[in-house]
Amino acid sequence: MSADRSVLRQAIERGERDGGSIEFKERLTREVHLADGRKESLAAQLRHRVLSGDGEATYVVGVTDDGGLAGIDPDRFSETMDVLSLLAEEADAHIHDVDTWNVADVADVAARSGAHAADDRDATDGTDGTDGTPGLVGIATIREGSTLETDEDHLVIGTAGHVDHGKSTLVGSLVTGQADDGQGGTRGFLDVQPHEIERGLSADLSYAVYGFDEPDGDLADEEETSTREHVPVRMDNPHRKQDRARIVAEADRLVSFVDTVGHEPWLRTTIRGLVGQKIDYGLLAVAADDGPTKTTREHLGILLATELPTVVAVTKTDLVDDDRVEAVLTEIESLLRDAGTTPLPVPRHGVDAAIAEIDDSVVPIVKTSAVTREGLDRLDTLFAELPKRATPERGEFRMYVDRSYDVKGVGAVASGTVNSGTVEAGDELLLGPMPDGSFEPVTARSIEMHYHRVDRASAGRIVGIALKGVDEEAIERGMVLLPRSADPDPVREFEAEVMVLNHPTRIRSGYEPVVHLETASEAAEFTPESGRLLPGDTGRTQVRFKFRPYLVEEGQRFVFREGSSKGVGTVTDVGSAAGPSPADD
Repeated sequence: MSADRSVLRQAIERGERDGGSIEFKERLTREVHLADGRKESLAAQLRHRVLSGDGEATYVVGVTDDGGLAGIDPDRFSETMDVLSLLAEEADAHIHDVDTWNVADVADVAARSGAHAADDRDATDGTDGTDGTPGLVGIATIREGSTLETDEDHLVIGTAGHVDHGKSTLVGSLVTGQADDGQGGTRGFLDVQPHEIERGLSADLSYAVYGFDEPDGDLADEEETSTREHVPVRMDNPHRKQDRARIVAEADRLVSFVDTVGHEPWLRTTIRGLVGQKIDYGLLAVAADDGPTKTTREHLGILLATELPTVVAVTKTDLVDDDRVEAVLTEIESLLRDAGTTPLPVPRHGVDAAIAEIDDSVVPIVKTSAVTREGLDRLDTLFAELPKRATPERGEFRMYVDRSYDVKGVGAVASGTVNSGTVEAGDELLLGPMPDGSFEPVTARSIEMHYHRVDRASAGRIVGIALKGVDEEAIERGMVLLPRSADPDPVREFEAEVMVLNHPTRIRSGYEPVVHLETASEAAEFTPESGRLLPGDTGRTQVRFKFRPYLVEEGQRFVFREGSSKGVGTVTDVGSAAGPSPADD
């Protein structure tokens, strides 16, 4: 429910006027309101409302022509938003934001405003008069201009590092441009608030975003900035979804950060963040006062094993003297060389060298402080100019589900990173596999990225897709969205080439780690071809999921862990059958 009912009250009190920007609609249907002639008429009406409001109109949905609270059930509300979105597109506008309330929760709004409820039934029990489902009333803010067209150069950075090594504080200072207060103040900008989810969080895998503008040539030639021709577009307050939407709308290049967790008990969350998203680069934080830790080494091992080009940020340099900073730099360089990579200290070799040389074998190192802002200009330049990593074009759309939400007035929302292809609002899709290996037909109602509705999303985008045809309870992490025309063949087992990064003894047949593949995290049984695998060994093994099938394909990389044991692998051969469901085992 919206935190402020006064928005609804004020809209009803102002009412519909011939020259005003407010329009009342009880409901809209595809069958009636998109019919020949009607669509054009309603689009013209919407255009008039937008122009009357200097580029912004307010549509109050679920109310009668005189402002009475009628309420409509969630399915009809979703259809109304679909139709309204199409009308807005016809009028060269878009839905910017939607707030919803249960009629029963705002019954006093009609009374105070002088409007009346649609009838006594709706005023007293708050249902829509169909099956007892709570009726909804909502406000859609419509703005001039088409929906956002996102750039193809959107950079996604996966952050890693030991707890309290300043990872979130560093990112908070980057996206806001604010110096930290020495107490981790900018870190607070990045905490996901419960009320965000309650009010419709749909695509917040990326816990922070900022971007860069390319100014006119004359300005770029006058004076070299810290990011040369790129001007940072930063957040005022990342807690406000409107602020994130502004960044997405204004920046020529977007940089998103996917958070991971530094605590050892939640290493699986870190692995999910690094393996389950289409990340372009890693950012590993190492605190100058603490130096590399066991967790640092594990995170670095995962980053390098998954062949992710990585930047190491030495944080908190303001807390120690120069000798300590140099000692930590030496320790990091030694750690990188032991891992078979070449360290590239940016202060010594320059940002241009880092941009040109970074890959899975060359690791730039930057000294930073969120308090003094040392090194943040270098990171800005790196993120402004690092090339987007090529995404393999497999043709058809594919997105592995990382999270799901039930958004009032919208329904089930699945969020994740688009692995390949393109998806558009209205596309007919398949969701699965379900525990029995089947796929369910669904429709993409709408697509959002950083709270901004988009017409389409392509590979590499972190998005939320509102789905019609499925309940949120049926959506699980590790499922995949595909075109309706696809013929997916989920499996319970596959063959893989694995490398054991760490294990106290040896891996034998029957070893049962958790396998992290795309967004799936599932217990699996290993059967090594050689009968056993020792720490440091590389070999082939059969991998069988214990409880359910997943969509797996050759070439996919994965991480496995169990206790202190950790390793990485690549799928080399996929079986042809889903295998028995858990109930059959």
